[in-house]
Amino acid sequence: MTGEQEPITVLSDNECWDLLKSVALGRLVTNVGGEPEIFPVNFVTQSHTVLFRTAEGTKLFGTVMNDKVLFEVDDHNVVGGWSVIIRGTAQVLTASDDIHEAERAQLLPWVATEKLRFVRITPNELSGRRFVFGPEPDHGSYPG
Repeated sequence: MTGEQEPITVLSDNECWDLLKSVALGRLVTNVGGEPEIFPVNFVTQSHTVLFRTAEGTKLFGTVMNDKVLFEVDDHNVVGGWSVIIRGTAQVLTASDDIHEAERAQLLPWVATEKLRFVRITPNELSGRRFVFGPEPDHGSYPG
């Protein structure tokens, strides 16, 4: 055993949720008018879901018209990085109990705009990878 770490490691669901909780900025990917759209959003996790706020507009429209979404978060430092992707269902919260629960998360907008709508992403699939940075292996080291 050389003690070297594998360059790519698949993460467990628990590791993915721990990493999701460690950051506040993610990317919502949805479909608007037949075209993929991506939106940066600040978010929190709540009961193994992702919660974000939005105003009226394209992001909300894309969520309402196409509840199947992707949500991606990542981070890195000088030695490595990680990425977590959620494939799931997005729902604009309308029931007062759901909104009250979302308000307990203390999710505040980052910019001085009014964001009155809460959207909750419930995962259907969660996947994550951790990456160790390093040089490309010698091409001669591949068999065949």
